[in-house]
Formats: sequence, C-alpha cells, structure tokens
Amino acid sequence: MEFENDIVIHPRRSKKEHTIPETGLFLVNPSEARYGLEAAEAHGARRQKFYNSNLFVNEEQKFFVAGPAIGAPFAVLTMEKLIALGATRVFLFGWCGSMSDSLSIGDLLLPTSAQSGEGTSAYYVSGSQPPPSSKLVESLRHTLKARDLPWSEGCVWSTDAPYREKRSSLKKLNEEYGVLAVDMEHSALCSVAFFRKIQFAAMLLVSDEVWGKNWKPGFTKQEFKARSRMLIDIFIEKFPR
Repeated sequence: MEFENDIVIHPRRSKKEHTIPETGLFLVNPSEARYGLEAAEAHGARRQKFYNSNLFVNEEQKFFVAGPAIGAPFAVLTMEKLIALGATRVFLFGWCGSMSDSLSIGDLLLPTSAQSGEGTSAYYVSGSQPPPSSKLVESLRHTLKARDLPWSEGCVWSTDAPYREKRSSLKKLNEEYGVLAVDMEHSALCSVAFFRKIQFAAMLLVSDEVWGKNWKPGFTKQEFKARSRMLIDIFIEKFPR
C-alpha cells in the first residue's frame, strides 16, 4: 500500500466517460483492429469515446472491442484504461512468430504461459512471470473445439524489439525453456491482468516463422488475412463464455 501511494498517476474513469461491459476483445494489430471494429459495429456495437485507441461497445450483447495498441507499453496503457472503465475479462487476438518447426504460418496458438523480454512487466510484477487466466484459456479451448479448429498450446515470449531478435537467443528460448512463439504484448498483458486482478487470455495466429535459417513472413498472403478475419468474426458473433 505504501508503494502504491508513491505512484504518481493512477488509471481512472473520468466523469464524462461511460462504463463498459466486463467482457471484451482486444485487437492490438492495426489492420485487424480496423476490421474487428467495423465487424462489431455491423453487429450493433457503437463507438464510445476512448482515451488513446478505439472502442466499440455492444450494450445489448454486453461486449466491447478495442484497439489497436501494438507493443507492450501501448497495449498496457490501453488495457489499464479498459480496466478502469469496467473490463474484467479480456481476450486478446493477435499474431505471433513461430519459434518451432511444430508451428507453421496460419496455425493457432493458445498461450498457457509467458516469458517477458519486454520492459513493461517489471513495473507490475517481481519474481515469476504470471500466466494467463486458466479459466479464460479453457473457454477458448471450448470455442475452438466447438468449431473444429485445431490449435497448439505453450509458452510465448514477448519482445519490444522485433528487429533485434537473435537466432541464437530464439533457439535457446525454444530448446531450453520450451518457448513456441514470440509476440510483442502477451507477457505484459498477463502482468497487468495479474496486478489488477482481472482475467486475461490470448489466441494468437502464427503470422511468420523465425526458427529457420531465413525469416519466413506470411501475413501479407490473402489466405492468412482471410483466416485471421474469420477468427475475429468468431469472437464478434459469439464471445467465448
């Protein structure tokens, strides 16, 4: 408590801001956020004033869609505001780079643990890195199983510097720590969710492969874009319970 009293700025809801439903979808990637927000609006959601990103709220079906917010600092800043407005169950949909030959472009990954290579988590937690909510991970399993969509599970490492990833470091993370993929936000969002005592989990789509001799991107391919947006539609049409 004494430490918290030393914090300068605390996230809060201003008098002019409306509360939001407890459950929502967080889309960090700009192109996917644009698509998801438009899809949410088509299903009856309405734009709500939001501090540093975009927010659509469906009052009837009780869900929100927010984004973009790429990178750990921006994603955490945005999620802090969502929590201040009333979010308690946040699902992330994003992309990741495969660090294992067991994951190919277009595969689905449900992170069950996190490793931090970003600089934000340390300001929220000390010691071991918090995992995502097991309850929300299970709800994602149920959703994917109901739609006969295969997936993998494992650890995701998050970095602030995708242009400074070293082959040797990625290989070590995979071989010694069992890390399957890399993204930019997951570990930090796990940390803030743990700190704020809310539930958070992610579903990541493999957009590129970083485990081989050469980087293999797939996010510009039409089949990848179609699959990504199909998954967003699943969330919009019926949120995991």
